Amino acid sequence: MRLTLMSALIALSLSGAVLASEDVSKVNGTASVEAGQHAGNVSTVNGSVRIGDKATVEKASTVNGSVELGEGATANVVKTVNGGVSLNENARVAGDLSNVNGRVKLAKGADVKGHLENVNGDITLDHAHVGSGIETVNSDITIGDSSKVEGGILVKKPNMGWHSENNRPPVITIGPHAVVTGTMTFEREVVLNVSDSATVGKIEGATPKKFSGANP
Repeated sequence: MRLTLMSALIALSLSGAVLASEDVSKVNGTASVEAGQHAGNVSTVNGSVRIGDKATVEKASTVNGSVELGEGATANVVKTVNGGVSLNENARVAGDLSNVNGRVKLAKGADVKGHLENVNGDITLDHAHVGSGIETVNSDITIGDSSKVEGGILVKKPNMGWHSENNRPPVITIGPHAVVTGTMTFEREVVLNVSDSATVGKIEGATPKKFSGANP
């Protein structure tokens, strides 16, 4: 009996080793994972990262290029410096999503469990969810219809290290039936539009402009 149990444990251990997810790494060009596949860290320096539908990866990251998670795909962490980030329908980031220069778009059912951070580039949620707050410096933010952000929103004051030729105030829009829990804090001038059907928490540093209908 003991030999049988030990044999089973050894078999499971070997099976786990065989099934261990491998990294996908490039310097130039696209790093990709096919639909339904599993991988470890998927990264490139000069190029994009593409994670196929319902694929699962540990980390999706690049320096100069975009990151796209296909429909129903999952990553623990998503990170880029210069390039947009797109989460297609029902894509999921179990941890944080961070970007510096580029748009961030979450499609219907997309979910970032952790913190979403960006510096320059629009942030748009469409029936999507962020679990631990949104932080930016210069981004326009649209929390679209029926989206939810837990942990509030922080728009930081630019410092000497962040140069932007566009000095207009960021536009923050909380759309119809959207929910923002926690505090929305604005350390710089913004235009804050809040739907009359949205639910928001405490607001610091801005006066909301109420609107009806789909858009301000």
